[in-house]
Amino acid sequence: MTAIKKAVFPVAGLGSRFLPATKAQPKEMLPIVDKPLIQYAVEEAVAAGITELVFITGRNKRAIEDHFDKAYELESELEAAGKKELLKLVQQVIPKNVNCIYIRQPAALGLGHAVLCARPVIGNEPFAVLLADDFMDTAEGHKPVLAQMTDLYGYEKCSVLAVQDVPRANTRQYGIVSARAYRPDLELVSGIVEKPKPEDAPSTLAVVGRYVLSGAIFEHLENLGTGAGGEIQLTDGIASLMSRERVLAYRYAGTRYDCGSKLGYLKATAAIGMKHPETAEGYREFLTHLCADLPK
Repeated sequence: MTAIKKAVFPVAGLGSRFLPATKAQPKEMLPIVDKPLIQYAVEEAVAAGITELVFITGRNKRAIEDHFDKAYELESELEAAGKKELLKLVQQVIPKNVNCIYIRQPAALGLGHAVLCARPVIGNEPFAVLLADDFMDTAEGHKPVLAQMTDLYGYEKCSVLAVQDVPRANTRQYGIVSARAYRPDLELVSGIVEKPKPEDAPSTLAVVGRYVLSGAIFEHLENLGTGAGGEIQLTDGIASLMSRERVLAYRYAGTRYDCGSKLGYLKATAAIGMKHPETAEGYREFLTHLCADLPK
């Protein structure tokens, strides 16, 4: 099986849908209970065996780098105060065998351009792409979504896209694939288009924020012109890649929360709040009373 060891995290976006909260902090640092979105994505990557994390950053993203760096002053204070459990939490934000690499995206030229910025680090290897504001939750006993996908890559030796069905009215928010059945929960992609109008969408099967890609994608991205929104679209690069390699669409086992939207963020907070060992009981009780008090 081919091991995927590198992952790209495009984190240069402005997070404008969460202004003013994101005026001075990255949207990826918004917390779900007690961890920022980016840490959940990193933990998912690490659980899949990733050891090289490549963050494609922009201005005002320094907090992400600081979060995964050693915090000498904080650790010293926690140690002096005898707060061993908190110290352990801080020290385990990132495992010691995992490397963080930061690359500045010089201009907001799209997701495809952000991925292309990682080429000097990735080379020609297969790699993962994780969008932190697509929060992936899996049930106990199930592998994290990215681990499911890297396992598939190991067997199939081709790019794998995480997909889910969306309402047809929402197709203009996603890359949409046309595909045919291949294996249970796995389809062979025959076409992909970026943000089609509902009446033009070839299906309602949408690509969401997890990808495992062949290193050959870089050549295709490099030769692309601009696409939708005047940006270099990863979707267009994948469409070009399909002329030479298979691409599979995977209906993953798990629940996605769109934390790029306010409602999706609140749903994720509620879902994790009801599972977190420190908050589950009290939060469930609160929500039960809250719902009981809502007007009929």
